[in-house]
Amino acid sequence: MHWAKRTVSEEGAVSYGTVVAMPGAVSVSLEAQGDLSAFYADGVKYYVASSNTGYEGDLEIALVEDDFRIEILQEEMDKNKVLFENANTEAQAFALAFEIDGDQNGTRFWFYNCTATRPSTESSTNEESKEPATDKLTISCAADENGYVRAKTTADTDETVFSKWFDEVYQKTDTDAASNTASTQKSN
Repeated sequence: MHWAKRTVSEEGAVSYGTVVAMPGAVSVSLEAQGDLSAFYADGVKYYVASSNTGYEGDLEIALVEDDFRIEILQEEMDKNKVLFENANTEAQAFALAFEIDGDQNGTRFWFYNCTATRPSTESSTNEESKEPATDKLTISCAADENGYVRAKTTADTDETVFSKWFDEVYQKTDTDAASNTASTQKSN
């Protein structure tokens, strides 16, 4: 699991900060958001449109680290290294990356325009066995200014791109016309 702070300039240009590892990932579950809208004519569904409003779900990690709390959740640290949550601040947007194991190389993702809720504070008494506590965040991933919500590697992703996936936020490159033509021919 990795994150990078997202910044939008006054001119509207989007940039991402340094990619930071987020250790202790337990699980992530992001459900697609959007609706189907049907238009009826002549007694049938004449046209159906779908909307893509991104993803929303939960991220469970061992512990939300201080750098994420400060940079993204906008908590403030005083000179005595005490963190303060301020109700008058607004969380910052970020890009979120992770890998799902299972394939030969795994599948890697970048989600571009994410926001997170602050984690709940939970604790319980010790019993016969200790159960580790985790932090849970609700994550919302929306489209960026270009309409892109996420990027995902495939079995055919260039090896260099795959190996450097977490070095910086992956941005769309020029589309290779030949690969688009091949994809179109396969689907016909």
